[in-house]
Amino acid sequence: MSSDEERDPADLAHWDAVEEATELLHEEEYHRALSVLRDVIKGDPKNPYAYYFLGIALYEVGELEAARDAYRATTVMAPKHLGARVHLSHTLRELGDAKGAIKEGAVALALAPQDADVLHAVGLAYLSRGDDAAARKYLEAFLEARPEFEAATEVRGILASLGSGS
Repeated sequence: MSSDEERDPADLAHWDAVEEATELLHEEEYHRALSVLRDVIKGDPKNPYAYYFLGIALYEVGELEAARDAYRATTVMAPKHLGARVHLSHTLRELGDAKGAIKEGAVALALAPQDADVLHAVGLAYLSRGDDAAARKYLEAFLEARPEFEAATEVRGILASLGSGS
């Protein structure tokens, strides 16, 4: 049985509804994607993927508060949506809510404790709160997960700036 055959028909319909928008996001056509996603949501306000991708588009155009709200809507409809949790954690951190970022990161950790994106988000959230020891723990675990070169280089720089630790 293929993965599509195992998936709920409503879930497949939700994915199909956002296909055009995801292509626009890949093409960095964020404003056009926003328009398409808003139309998808008008047609089906319970489509978690539409809210998730809306969050991405909003984030990319600099509307962080609206992106946060879209990611939160996703997590209400789909509590196990890991990408939404990770993006919500990053967005909360960037909005200055380190406590909220850590909370969302903890939920993501419970869902996927070895996921590199989760470890990265949690490490940066702790760093933003000023908890260098916890930040180091998660950022080192992130590096052990063999992330992409660019992210790994950034994190190595952060860890170097933290010094040798205690």
